[in-house]
Amino acid sequence: MSKKRVLLAWIGHSDFRALAAESPEPFRRAIMDRVKGELPAPGEWGPIRTLLERETFEQTILLSTYPLDLTQRYTAWLARSVQTVFVTLPNPTDYPAIFQAADAELHKIRQQPNARDIEICLHLSPGTPAMTAVWLLLGKTRYPATFYETFQKQVSVTNVPFDLTLDVIPEILRDADRRLAHLAARPPSDVAGFEDIVGDSQGIRLAVGRAERAAGRSVSVLLLGESGTGKELFAQAIHRASPRRDKPFQAINCAAITTTLLESELFGHVKGAFSGADRPRAGAFETADGGTLFLDEVGECSLELQAKLLRVLQPPDDAHPSTRRFRPVGGDHDKTADVRIVAATNRDLHDAVRRREFREDLFYRLSVVTINIPPLRDRRSDISRIAERLLDRINMQFRSEERGHQDKSLSDSAISFVKRHDWPGNIRQLYNALLQAVVMTEGNVLGKNDLVASLGEFHESRAAEDLLERSLGDGFDLEELLNELRRHYLRRAMAEAHGVKTHAARLLGLRSYQDLDAKLKRLNVDAE
Repeated sequence: MSKKRVLLAWIGHSDFRALAAESPEPFRRAIMDRVKGELPAPGEWGPIRTLLERETFEQTILLSTYPLDLTQRYTAWLARSVQTVFVTLPNPTDYPAIFQAADAELHKIRQQPNARDIEICLHLSPGTPAMTAVWLLLGKTRYPATFYETFQKQVSVTNVPFDLTLDVIPEILRDADRRLAHLAARPPSDVAGFEDIVGDSQGIRLAVGRAERAAGRSVSVLLLGESGTGKELFAQAIHRASPRRDKPFQAINCAAITTTLLESELFGHVKGAFSGADRPRAGAFETADGGTLFLDEVGECSLELQAKLLRVLQPPDDAHPSTRRFRPVGGDHDKTADVRIVAATNRDLHDAVRRREFREDLFYRLSVVTINIPPLRDRRSDISRIAERLLDRINMQFRSEERGHQDKSLSDSAISFVKRHDWPGNIRQLYNALLQAVVMTEGNVLGKNDLVASLGEFHESRAAEDLLERSLGDGFDLEELLNELRRHYLRRAMAEAHGVKTHAARLLGLRSYQDLDAKLKRLNVDAE
């Protein structure tokens, strides 16, 4: 069965000049005043109409940066059914804006139920060079496409003789690895300010190396990682390693406070600003003056508060980049403070931006430097040391509270268990398991079963371990055993991606969400 062909193109100046050549004089002059240049020779239709006259497409999507009336006049002139998408660009070479618009339209196509039966066709000729470059980037990576070019009345399918994913990106990544190798040269214990971060794995070394480089500059840092990975610990370490170390460090959990109260927490309020405001109160931006403000779970902020944060994070003209101008709730004048921002989230902000749940301009304002903090399952060599450090802290706490408290230690079986367990709640879950085990265990040594009991996951954990220990023969089915393992990781990926299939596919190393869909259906795993 032949595929449905969908064409996408930007309307360009050449297309409108072709329209002008066949338009009455007043309208011709109006077009040429806008697009400039010279009229084409008689019979030249411009890139888009030339392609549509020579090739058939089941759907045509035209992206336009031109006024509505001009665009409608052009699409009527084409005498074909087309879909028009209006895009506002700060300038014709604004790559981020062009990328966002093009990616959004291609993403819609790939989300269609019949996406496998669609051939994406991209027209490279119309539009600016920046638009062409973005089509090439997307069409050779995320959305494999057929490329078309036109010249006068000629149409050609363009063969782009390289594969970004096979030929270009691996080499870039190798160069990047060489450039970043020095960042992972030292363990956290050897990096001033980061001594409280435990571990020696490559992932945690690289995260600390990036954080140390960022700490010395007053740039905004965005910490990315699952819940419980220690993002606040990283924020504190960045502050300690920075020239601001002797100034305040303020932490605000944006998910734990209502929008109304969060605005007051951040910006302060004047007396009488709202019910219960019986006295003025300084907000975090004011109390953190000269220091660092940590915005935890920033992805949970409402769009209204995001707009206000964006205004505060935009420094005044000719001011230092960390100068923040804000207005207390109920106030009638602005205040100014020098505050470095470190933000953190466990959300996929790229996906949130795509869904219009997070402002793209705020994302770029926060993510001058991004640092990915790996989950425990990706740094298993660190888990036993982290567990012992946490247990030392628990023992110290109990010694201060209980006379005669005897310190607990981990048995070999307990250490083996903590290294094998996935710890979906990361360090926070590990700490809670150890704390409960210390409280509930009579002896001085914590065994594997003490930790399993504190997790409340005996059957699930035992089943996962038994996958490697089942008896051969007597009805053993290797394929069903592997499918059981596949179902486990499919469910985990969907849970960790909060149901977003594109994200889950990336977590599993799959090429696309379609591959994930096929596996979910074949193995009868509930996608919800």
